Amino acid sequence: MKKITIPLILLTTLTLAGCGSTTGSRAGSGAAMGAAGGALIGSLSGSAGTGALIGAGAGAIGGYLFDQHQRGNID
Repeated sequence: MKKITIPLILLTTLTLAGCGSTTGSRAGSGAAMGAAGGALIGSLSGSAGTGALIGAGAGAIGGYLFDQHQRGNID
């Protein structure tokens, strides 16, 4: 079950990280989804809080990078 759950969460988070139309909303939605996914993954190893923090950071960065890509600032 763990082999399927983690990639599915990561795929869902990356897919939804681009929600929004402004840089702030995309980074914010990425952070929220990353925190949720990170908490879920972290709970499998006994550290949901740490997973949520790491996921939020990764999600925010992912949302920001997606926004910049959509605007043509990065390839």
